[in-house]
Amino acid sequence: MEVDNSQLTAAEMGKLWAVYTGNTMGKCVLSYYLKHVDDVDIKKVLEQGFNLSHSLNQDIKPIFNQANFPIPVGFTDDDVNLDAPRLFQDEFYLHYLKYLGKAGMSIYSAAIPLVTRIDVRNFFLNALSETAQLMADVDDVLILKGKLMNSPTIPVPEKVDFIKKQHFLNGFFGDVRPLHGLEMAHLYGNINNDITSKALIIGFSQGARNEKVRTYLERGKNINQKHIEMFSSKLTKNNVPAPSLLDHLVTTSITPAFSDKLMVYHKIDMFSMKIREYANGASLNGRRDVGSLYGRCLMDVSLYVEDGANIMIDNGWMEQPPEAVNREDLSSKE
Repeated sequence: MEVDNSQLTAAEMGKLWAVYTGNTMGKCVLSYYLKHVDDVDIKKVLEQGFNLSHSLNQDIKPIFNQANFPIPVGFTDDDVNLDAPRLFQDEFYLHYLKYLGKAGMSIYSAAIPLVTRIDVRNFFLNALSETAQLMADVDDVLILKGKLMNSPTIPVPEKVDFIKKQHFLNGFFGDVRPLHGLEMAHLYGNINNDITSKALIIGFSQGARNEKVRTYLERGKNINQKHIEMFSSKLTKNNVPAPSLLDHLVTTSITPAFSDKLMVYHKIDMFSMKIREYANGASLNGRRDVGSLYGRCLMDVSLYVEDGANIMIDNGWMEQPPEAVNREDLSSKE
C-alpha cells in the first residue's frame, strides 16, 4: 500500500491506534483457538480471521513509521499460553468470530467518514470489505453446521400503511403494540452478543490469577446474564423465541490461557461494543419501554467499562492513546 506523506489527523491517529492494539489482542486469542480446533471448516475461518488481524496491522505499520508514530505494544506472545488445555468447544469459535467481525466493522465504518488521508481511508475501506467477507464466511459455516441463531421471521405486510395514533410509542401502559422488525432485530442481535460475551467471560474467570480481576469478570458475567434475561423477556412476550445460551461450550479447564491484562482489556472492548450496539438499538426503537431498557443497560455497561479501565491503570497495563497537547502542563514547566 502506497503511503501518503501528509500529517496524520487526530482521528486518523486515534482510529489506527485502536485498530492496531485490538488486532494484537485478536491475534493472541485466535492463535490459541487454532491450537485447539478439530473441525476443518471452523479451522479455515479461524485462520482467515487470524490472517486478517495480522495483515491489517502489517498495513498500519508503514503509516505509523512514516509519521514517526511509536508502534503500540498492545499484546504479545507473553499474553497467551498456547500450551494451556482447550477452553472452548469448536462451535464457540464461530460465535466468537461473529462478535469479532461486528466489533471490527463498527470501528471501520465509523472511521471512514472521519479520515481524509487517502491511504488511511483506503485502509479502512479494505478493512471493512475484508471483515464483511469474513462475517459472510462464518455465517456460511454456521449454516453448514446447523448452528446459525438467526433473527425470527415475521409476516409480510399486506400493504403500505401509516401510523395514525400516538399509542405506537406506548410501552408501559395502555395499548402496547407488538415489536416491529427493527426492534426485534436489535434485541435479537444484542442477546447474541451477550451470550457470546457471557460464555467467554466464564472461560476467562476460570483461569484468572488476580482476585480483583476474577471478581471483575464475575461481575461482567452477572451483567451479561441480567441483560440476556431482560432482552429475552421482550421477545418472549411477543411469542418470539430468544437465542439460547452458549455456556455449555466452555470446558472445565482452570489453566490460565491468557494474561489477566488481556482478559480485562478484552472485556472492556466487548462491553464498549455493547455501548455502540445498545445505542444503535435505542436509536431505531419506537416503544418507550424498550428505550428505557436500553438506557438502564447502557448505564450498567458504562460503569463496568470505567471500572475495568481503573484495573488496567492500577496494574500499569493501559497504554496511553494519542492525545492533544496539554498547554497547561507546558506552562507549568516554564
